[in-house]
Amino acid sequence: MTNAYPTITIHGQVLPPEAIEFELGRLVKFYSQHLPEEQVRAQLPTLRERAVEQAIGARLLFDEAARQNLPVPDAEVDERLAQMKKQVGGAKKFETLLQRQKLTEAALRDQIRAGRRVDKLIEQTVAGVPEPTEAEMRAHFAAHEAEYIRPERVQAQHILVGSKGTGKEARAAAQAKITAIRERVQAGKSFADEAAAHSECPSGRESGGSLGWFGRGMMVPAFDTAAFSLAVGEISEIVETQFGFHIIQKTGHEEQTTTTFEDAHESVRDFLRHAKRGAALSAFVAELRRKTPDIRVEGR
Repeated sequence: MTNAYPTITIHGQVLPPEAIEFELGRLVKFYSQHLPEEQVRAQLPTLRERAVEQAIGARLLFDEAARQNLPVPDAEVDERLAQMKKQVGGAKKFETLLQRQKLTEAALRDQIRAGRRVDKLIEQTVAGVPEPTEAEMRAHFAAHEAEYIRPERVQAQHILVGSKGTGKEARAAAQAKITAIRERVQAGKSFADEAAAHSECPSGRESGGSLGWFGRGMMVPAFDTAAFSLAVGEISEIVETQFGFHIIQKTGHEEQTTTTFEDAHESVRDFLRHAKRGAALSAFVAELRRKTPDIRVEGR
């Protein structure tokens, strides 16, 4: 996935692709809190472009925060370090994790301090940004009401078995395999365990065959029709697509829902607050970019 990103060089140093990946993850997480999953997926190309710009901006913010040497009290570093130790299950596990990452606690403290400097720089930059007004919120909702409609969607898991070749025998073998799997599941075997053991889709290995929530038209037609026609908890007959043979278990179903302004009030406010602060931060980063001529982006 990282190979799809351009090569970014700032001050002669290449920005690691993971920095772009991190920014993309943040964007997807934020928009997933405000828009249906299918809309977020549709906007992925745009979000990838934004992630590239945000990765550049983040690097410039780190450099500027270091230049200003904004003070970070030791107590703040200590607090963050204590939180991290608690999150991983204690000091002993934390030490093991540091050893695996070939990182010392002193180096980690420096990273935490650098991160807090950036936080303080951002807080300083957006400090004067006004909160969204009620009128702005209502205007935004009126202009984007359709985006707050959640279309009908289903939640499902599946198992995929593909043909090991193009001949009749290969197709028959794949069909026999998926038939045996379906029989075991129908007899009480765990669908997730069978997916993890036998599915040729990455979802099998990674999440027991779970595909999460998806709307109509997001899957290939035969799969889409089968998934939406099932009752929750029901296991499909064998479904053939260009990828191979599937069995599907439907685990959830939501009808299309509409949202009133009152229901969306907090979400709209958070969205506009983020947008306003984002605009202020973008202007600040744009000024930093103007002052940093040695930025190269190749392969976009």
